[in-house]
Amino acid sequence: MHRGLYAAASAMIVQETMHDVVANNLANVSSSGFRRRIPVNKSFPEVLMDRIEKKSEDGEIKLVAPPFQLGLKGKFLIGDLSLANVISETYMSTEFGGLQVTDNPFDVAIVGEGYFAVQDGAGNTYYTRSGHFQKNAEGQLVTEDGMLVLGDGGPIEVGDASRFAITENGNVVADGAAVDMFQVVTFDNPTYLRQVGRTALAVTPQSGAPVPVEEIRLEPGALETSNVNVVEEMVRMVEAHRAYESASKVLMTHDELTGKLIASYGRTS
Repeated sequence: MHRGLYAAASAMIVQETMHDVVANNLANVSSSGFRRRIPVNKSFPEVLMDRIEKKSEDGEIKLVAPPFQLGLKGKFLIGDLSLANVISETYMSTEFGGLQVTDNPFDVAIVGEGYFAVQDGAGNTYYTRSGHFQKNAEGQLVTEDGMLVLGDGGPIEVGDASRFAITENGNVVADGAAVDMFQVVTFDNPTYLRQVGRTALAVTPQSGAPVPVEEIRLEPGALETSNVNVVEEMVRMVEAHRAYESASKVLMTHDELTGKLIASYGRTS
């Protein structure tokens, strides 16, 4: 009887998380360079077996799949049958969002794959697709969140230059002289980058270490728009809401049946 309660509660938690992910995507639909997150859920036995049979003899992470070959210590996967689902992870969609021309000399978009390197006040390095930059009081190039934009020589400084430009190959030009070059990197698995704030991304073990882009291609005076499809996200939100309502009704039904069972067996003749 209680298995039904656990399954329904698990479904409610999954749909609540799905709703939060969709809400985050919709909240950042106008954030330049934002790339939507996609939740991934797994059945609990799959997650459990993934933890039990985490390492094989050669030390690599492997998950035995059909036809269910012999695994570590003679264990087998039991298949996809499960009583509960859990959110396993969220990954980032790497689809290009499109270009919006702004004619702002401080705006720039990356053409193709790549991420700008930025640094917060604590010295932590993050990465972003948003090229909506500006100059702070110290004459340094910063993001709209105040993070320093990094070049080959560290934080990019333009000083009190009256004329500013960005070239297509990544050079930063102040008063007609090249002062630095954008630090643009890529990753083996960028979908596993962790979102920090609105558009900043942090490295994870799954994403791999940053690798410098050999041939930088930029579009000065333009911004990359987010790749969030509002209609698609609204549909996903409605689906999550309806699934949550269905799971809550199942939970209440099982609760009522449990109460009746306890009441009937608890009577004394």
